[in-house]
Amino acid sequence: MNGEALSPGEERRALIVLLSVIFLMIAGFGLVIPLLPFFARAFDAPAWQVTLLFSAFSVGQFLGEPFWGRLSDRIGRKPVLIITIAAVALSYGALAFAPNIAAAFAIRFVTGVFAGNISTLQGAMADITPPQKRAARMGIMGAAFSAGFTTGPAIGGLLAQPSRGALGFQLPLLVAAGFALASALAVIVFVRESRPEHAAAVRPHRSRIEGLQEAREHPVIGRILAISFIVVIGFAGIEATYGLWTQARFGWGPKQIGLAFMGIGMLGAFCQGWLSGRLVRRHGEARTLTGGLVFMGLGLVIQGMAPVWPVAILGFAFVCIGQSICFPNLTSLISQAAPPDRQGEMLGLNMSGMALARIGGPVFAGWLFSSVAPGAPFASAAILILPGLWFAGQVRRRVQSVA
Repeated sequence: MNGEALSPGEERRALIVLLSVIFLMIAGFGLVIPLLPFFARAFDAPAWQVTLLFSAFSVGQFLGEPFWGRLSDRIGRKPVLIITIAAVALSYGALAFAPNIAAAFAIRFVTGVFAGNISTLQGAMADITPPQKRAARMGIMGAAFSAGFTTGPAIGGLLAQPSRGALGFQLPLLVAAGFALASALAVIVFVRESRPEHAAAVRPHRSRIEGLQEAREHPVIGRILAISFIVVIGFAGIEATYGLWTQARFGWGPKQIGLAFMGIGMLGAFCQGWLSGRLVRRHGEARTLTGGLVFMGLGLVIQGMAPVWPVAILGFAFVCIGQSICFPNLTSLISQAAPPDRQGEMLGLNMSGMALARIGGPVFAGWLFSSVAPGAPFASAAILILPGLWFAGQVRRRVQSVA
């Protein structure tokens, strides 16, 4: 596969294998995320410590994403995926036996470092996909993510036993470790190297600052990085406080949240696997990106003002639709604008920026939740959509000018 054009059959097989790996990995990740607020509360952690548990992961991911992205450009996608996914499996196992909240913080940080491999997966997808198909393929990749998020939270919600304290979360965390381990084994057995053989030799290694400077100066990539950072600040805050908000507003527990995530994950899989590609073919990546941001903003407003849980789920669905047609196009626009030998690096910088947003977003949302109002994080996230729309308009004009 290294640098050679794939036949349609080889391309299809490579796609199926990669999507299977993504599904298994994200199923484990999705199993853990909705449980974290309740896991932290089992250690009597206040709201600000609950959100810091999310931020600790993001600090690690911020450090890991560009490193693994650059390394995968140099040594290949497969060895990086094996190392990172196997380490994530071990970290989930360690979290299951964390003795206190301080240990949980440390474990979540290490998990984030090794979970910073999304850009490597995106690079592998871009490697096997012609440029004209990348938006649709990134949507299919997003559908695999959504399918994982559909399966994981439902399993976690059913297996968790909050009444047993921290011990009640051991089984779901060990199951998450099993999903990650299965994903690592799938990479070892089935994944073929996709990085072009000449990629590492085209340009010399450079520092992260040099790569960031190039990205910032690029008329498309720089604005995409800005959109990702701004939007994820708000979205990460919602993610971190959602369990606390639904518990305070509707009296929900892990089971209800797991089922809600399952339903929304099914919607996300449909939107990313079917709707996103069709919208791109009709309207282009930049216009579809703008439409996704509008849907996200509308959904956040509906959720924050929801008087009853069915209305909140409607808002959640709008956010899901918007996210499903927004984020695959951010990735596609970067992969098309970046040189082939810099795709992993540029995608890594994007994921690193999103991780940076996930560091501050949960902390800010935790303060809003505790000091202002439980629904304040939704209002903040909706406001942040506005500058994202402004940058999206600039991307659209730039893309149209070179078309």
